[in-house]
Amino acid sequence: MSAEFVITPPHRATLPVVGTTAQFPVRRAYCIGRNYAAHAREMGGDPTREPPFFFQKSADCLQPIPHDGVTDHPYPTLTSNYHHEIEMVVALKSGGVDIPVEKALDHVFGYAVGLDMTRRDLQDEAKQLRRPWDAGKSSDFSGPCGPLYPVTQVGHLSKGFIRVSVDGVVKQSGDLADMIWSVAEQISILSKAYRLEAGDVIFSGTPDGVGPVTRGQTMLAEVEHLGAITLKVV
Repeated sequence: MSAEFVITPPHRATLPVVGTTAQFPVRRAYCIGRNYAAHAREMGGDPTREPPFFFQKSADCLQPIPHDGVTDHPYPTLTSNYHHEIEMVVALKSGGVDIPVEKALDHVFGYAVGLDMTRRDLQDEAKQLRRPWDAGKSSDFSGPCGPLYPVTQVGHLSKGFIRVSVDGVVKQSGDLADMIWSVAEQISILSKAYRLEAGDVIFSGTPDGVGPVTRGQTMLAEVEHLGAITLKVV
């Protein structure tokens, strides 16, 4: 007997997969904070391996972005300081609790180019008032994400360039090898706090150079082996 709902069930967030018409269903979106040493310094943090911290974006904040063409990205309300943060996104095909580091990558389905777009003024206000970051980090469309590349196609990525340009000028540029906490470590640590499951995605951190974009500007986000996505802020 099929379930009955009192309202129409909301749309399930999904991401495209390279080379197929199939979609990857998103369950939760986790983000790690200050995971590149230079970015930790620019945000006033300690670049040493202090215990990592995570926050979440709502899954429906993800904005699927194709590789071809330019996609409009809406500038959100309530901000005058909207920042780009280029990240590699990790998509899980399975999960569990207390996952050992040496087994963590077995749970990865694939990787994609992503952006953790941030209403920085609202985040800064929340920090000062010791409030949650949701208003700064989880606005509509705040998680643009390109097509997923399966591990079977690209392997596991631990080095390679990661960068974003605004109107042709490089603003952030780093290397995946500069992560303070590796992807495997992030999965293992997260699994001690939450039961990870298939469909979870992890935004794995951003290098230094985060900064504002305004309406009319175009962002080009790239991660080596994962292609590029192009967004015009509207």
